[in-house]
Amino acid sequence: MKLPTAGNLQRYKQIARFLWKYGRSDLVQQLGIDDTLALEDKSLPTASAGAVAEQLVNDLEAMGPTYVKLGQILSTRPDLLPDAYVRALSRLQDKVKPFEYAEVEEIICSELNVRLSKAFSRFDPVPTAAASLGQVHSAALRDGRDVVVKVQRPNVVRQVAEDFEVLRQIAEFLDAHTDLGKRRRFAQTLEEFRITIMNELDYEREAQNLVRVGENLAEFDLVVVPQPVPDYCSRRVLTMDYVQGTKITELSPIAGLDMDGPALASQLFKAYLKQVLVDGIFHADPHPGNVFVTGDGRIALLDLGMVGFTTPAMQENLLKILIAVSEAKSENAVDTIVRISETAAHFDAVQFKRRIAQVILEQHDQGLRHMNIGRSLLQVTTIAAELGLFVPSELTLLGKTLMQLDEVGKILDPEFDPNHAVRRNVAEIVARRMKHTTQGSVFGTMLEVKDFLGGLPTRLKKILDAIANREIEVNVKAVDANLMLEGLQKIANRITSGVILAALIVGASLLMRVETSFVLFGYPGIAIICFLAAAAGGVYLLVSIFVQDEKSQRRAARQRQQHL
Repeated sequence: MKLPTAGNLQRYKQIARFLWKYGRSDLVQQLGIDDTLALEDKSLPTASAGAVAEQLVNDLEAMGPTYVKLGQILSTRPDLLPDAYVRALSRLQDKVKPFEYAEVEEIICSELNVRLSKAFSRFDPVPTAAASLGQVHSAALRDGRDVVVKVQRPNVVRQVAEDFEVLRQIAEFLDAHTDLGKRRRFAQTLEEFRITIMNELDYEREAQNLVRVGENLAEFDLVVVPQPVPDYCSRRVLTMDYVQGTKITELSPIAGLDMDGPALASQLFKAYLKQVLVDGIFHADPHPGNVFVTGDGRIALLDLGMVGFTTPAMQENLLKILIAVSEAKSENAVDTIVRISETAAHFDAVQFKRRIAQVILEQHDQGLRHMNIGRSLLQVTTIAAELGLFVPSELTLLGKTLMQLDEVGKILDPEFDPNHAVRRNVAEIVARRMKHTTQGSVFGTMLEVKDFLGGLPTRLKKILDAIANREIEVNVKAVDANLMLEGLQKIANRITSGVILAALIVGASLLMRVETSFVLFGYPGIAIICFLAAAAGGVYLLVSIFVQDEKSQRRAARQRQQHL
């Protein structure tokens, strides 16, 4: 570990004092600066004294935006902290001390290259919300359109970068010199956290997220995503539609009677499954402070600075894990998690399988309505880290998102059952994924055929030149050429038949969703015909396989008798 510079020394001391105060003096001692702290601050409380949750929040606020953001993330992880600390940290989500209006005006003018009075007909100097990285003001454009303006805190990018440099050095030291660091990989986790925060500090990226997620969720009439005003956005200023509504945690009992809570919860959960398992980009911070109920009874998703991304391969694996957890099939969940994760040398597969089965079964025994899939996934990631299995960050982010979503769902509908929601929507999710995969495969195959045909003349010329120059030798040794060709022909015929039958089934599944006047048995007629053709072809294929195998066995038996 590099020696701390003069500029960072104070930050090291502040972090060490924080760790000491809240009971982690063992880490402070391993940093080698506990003696310095003891000499300079005799009033420093001991680790056994502990501290109340509110004092923790105050200390995080005093340490700056990076640590406030860390507190915000911890407030969404009740699996890691006691309830008292989660409740105290929750006020960091939107009740951080705001910065001065003069700085707000200066930032907007410098970013948009226009005076505030020219850009807006109205601008409220008192922020409606203040967070660790920025604050929000209500305003109106010159045409009278109501908007909200999100303004980044002054010098926050530089401060966050400096904080992460100090934290990176500490994390690397812990990874290299402590067993806990080797198990948890603090440096890797910290780097993921740094990337997340730096992305949140780029408001142009957040504007793109608003547009993309809004387009993906356009089919959900009860979910709304405010859209940005492009000409009024920059890296430090984000102007978007004003959403008139109430934070979901501040809804009165009377207001709850006027909305269709079950429909909102169901559609919100379905929208998130689509984001994660189909679209590949999802709102990764749906804590109650970012979810509003609009005046017309819809759900508004705010603050898309933190989003998660999933590749098609990861979507397949996450879908398998979700289904396995919701159905209490621990072995399936363990197999998928181990396959997509990185294992350490000391990984204990047997212990991992036993503990995951225990977690899933315990959750299932509580009853479906009391089971939280997100919490179960986070418990899985915690156990994996303890036993030497490093799961992908997408799984942890999905667990956190689903746990927050479950909290929102229970507010909207106390009887909301996330397991039932997963099982109810999984068929449609699979159909959508098959459609996307089929389209991608067709286009990919077309490109491969194009490349093959384009390069065919060159390849044929090389082959003919090699034959002319006697550079090709073909050695064939066939004991019974006719028998071998017959066997290859059977294999080819069966594979071709299987592919055709599979294509009929896939095509029928996709056609099931096409509305048509021609129906059979209450379903689209063409789809039913494809299913019946596939069924008949499957029966014929099985019968022919058995008949041909029986003939081959009899022929082989006769040949053996002739040799005898």
